[in-house]
Amino acid sequence: MKYTTLPNTNIKVSKLCLGTMTWGNQNTQDEGFSQMDLALNKGINFFDVAELYPVPATAETYAETELIIGNWFTKTGNRDKVVLATKIAGPGEYTAHIRTNGFSPEAIKEAVDNSLKRLQTDYIDLYQLHWPERQTNTFGIRDYNHNPNDKWEDNFNEILQTLDGIIKSGKIKHVGISNEKAWATMRYLQESKVNSLPRMITIQNAYSLLTRNFEGDMAEVALRENIGLLAYSPMAFGVLSGKYIKGTAGDNARLKLFPRFARYSNNQATEATKRYLKIAEDNNMSLAQMALAFVTQQPFVTSTIIGATNINQLEENINSIDITLSDAVLKVINEVHAEIPNPAP
Repeated sequence: MKYTTLPNTNIKVSKLCLGTMTWGNQNTQDEGFSQMDLALNKGINFFDVAELYPVPATAETYAETELIIGNWFTKTGNRDKVVLATKIAGPGEYTAHIRTNGFSPEAIKEAVDNSLKRLQTDYIDLYQLHWPERQTNTFGIRDYNHNPNDKWEDNFNEILQTLDGIIKSGKIKHVGISNEKAWATMRYLQESKVNSLPRMITIQNAYSLLTRNFEGDMAEVALRENIGLLAYSPMAFGVLSGKYIKGTAGDNARLKLFPRFARYSNNQATEATKRYLKIAEDNNMSLAQMALAFVTQQPFVTSTIIGATNINQLEENINSIDITLSDAVLKVINEVHAEIPNPAP
């Protein structure tokens, strides 16, 4: 395994982070336990979860994933071996069963306390805001379309003040953002610097061969401001395994169970995936390992969040850490990207 540190800290984390959003829906507790056992044995010490998980989010399965991780900590006593990240859900129609008061001080304090109970721990290493409260172009929306009637009011300072109090209480150590854009990232950093408030150290956004939008403004922000990308969906919901093109996807594959998750399944994305599959095969790699290696070796990526629905998939994904793509492979990857740029924003 390869390691780095969370930006602006001395916390050592693996370059691969174990994603958990299928546990409690596609995966049982026992399967989640097996994945955590394998990941830790292979050197992964960084786990990412959210109160929202498992996905798709429902009231019936709310926070099941955190409960599974908490049960594993209690069973194994491995809490001190894991750098643990979780998130508070932002407002939206599909999270109304969680709460409706967004990132108010009361909401954040309640969410932290409830996550701590479910995770059966006294502290969270990295606490993240899952997505913005304001209206902006997240979750597959390519361009920003301003809505002058958005009722959101600037509350960056209030959020950081609230998080500052929770950090001082010892319940969380560091904070990060997710599904954010360049403007708000800089606003958080500005508030932190000017008012001596906690600094957002990471940003968790989608990044893959099919979704390289981060390489625009956000890559420069990440590198110049030292805020690390935790890249999620590096496999594009399994599309970049090639199993849907090859027709080898099992009945329990994510896009067969939940076809509405079509972000990575449009015609352009499919064509790009076919070309990436050929590149991988021409270079004696699986597409999955090439896709993950591409993400992990980017200079702005702190850790790549990998997930799987079975142990064999997880082991293949973990083994991608041993692959470094050559300049020649990167060249042909970028040629595809130039012809079919960001087909799944």
